[in-house]
Amino acid sequence: MEWGQVLPDSLVLEIFLRLPHEAVLRASLTCRQWLAVSRDEFLWRALFYSYYRIPRSVPRHPAAVSWYREFKRLFDCIPCVEVQTLREHSDQVLHLAFSHRGHRFSSCSKDCTVKLWDTERPDGNISLVHSCSMRQFNWGYTQFSQFNADDSLLLVSGVYLGPQNTSAGEIAVISLENYTLLSRVRNKPYDVFGCWLNETHLISGNLHWIGNMTSCSVLWLNKAFQDIESENVNVVKRLFKIQNINASTIRTVMVAHCRRHDNPDLVLDYEAQSQAQRQKGPQKQHQPLLFDLGSEDEDEEEEKEEESRKDVRCHSFNTARLPQPIISNFEHVIQSRKNIGPKELAIETKVAQIMGRVHTKAPDSSLIEPSESSDGEDKTYLLFTTGSLTYSPHQIGIKRIKPDQMTTSGPVLGEERSSYEFFDSLDHVIDIHGHIIGMGLSPDHRYLYVNSRAWPAGCVISDPMSPPPIAEEIDLHVIDLKSLREERRSLRAHRAFTPNDECFFIFLDVSRDFVASGAEDKHGYIWDRHYNICLARLAHDDVVNSVAFSPADQELLLSASDDSTIKVWRSPRMVRLAQAPSRPSKPRKLLSSWLCRNRNSSSVGTVNGKS
Repeated sequence: MEWGQVLPDSLVLEIFLRLPHEAVLRASLTCRQWLAVSRDEFLWRALFYSYYRIPRSVPRHPAAVSWYREFKRLFDCIPCVEVQTLREHSDQVLHLAFSHRGHRFSSCSKDCTVKLWDTERPDGNISLVHSCSMRQFNWGYTQFSQFNADDSLLLVSGVYLGPQNTSAGEIAVISLENYTLLSRVRNKPYDVFGCWLNETHLISGNLHWIGNMTSCSVLWLNKAFQDIESENVNVVKRLFKIQNINASTIRTVMVAHCRRHDNPDLVLDYEAQSQAQRQKGPQKQHQPLLFDLGSEDEDEEEEKEEESRKDVRCHSFNTARLPQPIISNFEHVIQSRKNIGPKELAIETKVAQIMGRVHTKAPDSSLIEPSESSDGEDKTYLLFTTGSLTYSPHQIGIKRIKPDQMTTSGPVLGEERSSYEFFDSLDHVIDIHGHIIGMGLSPDHRYLYVNSRAWPAGCVISDPMSPPPIAEEIDLHVIDLKSLREERRSLRAHRAFTPNDECFFIFLDVSRDFVASGAEDKHGYIWDRHYNICLARLAHDDVVNSVAFSPADQELLLSASDDSTIKVWRSPRMVRLAQAPSRPSKPRKLLSSWLCRNRNSSSVGTVNGKS
């Protein structure tokens, strides 16, 4: 009996449908017939949905070529294999940030250093390029960093230790050409973090208390350096002044450059972002600047209000970890509550709301609502966490930045206001109904991913200083910045354990296909953006504070932890390629073969001529 007559294809397919994918792949090596059947689209569609436990109502990734390749992508291209552990930090590592090219990344730590790393070594390993300690500027630690758009400057945010152990924030700008410090910018509260608006301008914050539980947050635009041309030009300008009630403040500012988006799919929007042209960095032959945005009296008062808590973070889940700096800014509020009753505080909130309605500049509806003339235009949004019911951040505030506001030139205080307008209004607010502990933008800046710990359903907040208890599970929300609405889907796999008043920020990151986040359960997590499934858990010995995908290769991921290490993760596919023995190249001797052919042809011609 011939081999081809043993089993028909239909019967082989029925058998394969009842096998796990590993067995199907092994069986495909048996013969050509089984190999052909093992690539059947119907087979791999069934294996895909059953193995990853995805509802069959979820369609295939629109960019996928076949079900087999889609299964292989999720199985083989996830950066889940630990290939290197970096131990150069001596304390907890808090944040990681890649350059836009992906050739460098920076790390911030409780050891008060910012370190730069090279990812393009020939051997594939990552090496330390530069380390800068900020203790000489009286910093307590570095907490956040960000490369500007052309990778010529690095923004570093940290905690500045003032007199009497008070703590505020400060932002430093470092040249990546010669690692010199270009400027320093005050930043209050320090969990504003700061961010780049463009290649040469950054955003910082300031906070002023105007009541027992009422304050205003001022967001400033700062030039990153001062060159000869800017000696007679403003280097700072006030962008917005926003009223806060119920002890809330603005934190975690981010800038989203929302370009025209016609395709609503999650995975087809972000190829153009890596094509931005890199311009030559500015000349930097000057002394570092300190942009102090308040008077000395204001600084002293605010430093008293910002008396820091203990600078200790736990190495277990049942002891105190350094909180996200939400309480440290409210010594003023806590002291006021000792002398003022709840009725007086409630009256203050009502008065603040009335004053806000009367003295807040009316929003421009054309900035958010699409119109025939502006429906396809690019928009720049300032995003931040805020609140209106309690001090814990539970809302996403959105404010559009107009083109004329993207430079420090012009009036120092920005757009003119009438005499009775004190505050700027928010263009849009999205309530998350929980404590927000992390945010990250997709590469194309269309989608905002938000980590939050939910409040109980139907809870009522009667005391702004006593927010509802928060869940241990972390929800990952997706907000479409084109429609300014939350997508009705949420990822839940990671956990956090600290209570409301000790919550700290957990940085997440988004690549073309994946989203990753740290967690307090000593793991990082990776999800697929399209299918909303958890694909990998990345183990550490302590809390994972930050993760970062390489923008040049999403199969490279970094994770930073309280265990003082940075772990480097690559996909199984990349690990195999790196470990495969290099095949010696077989140079084709074109010249010798050509001469040989010509010699043979000439000899044949000679013989033919003689004959």
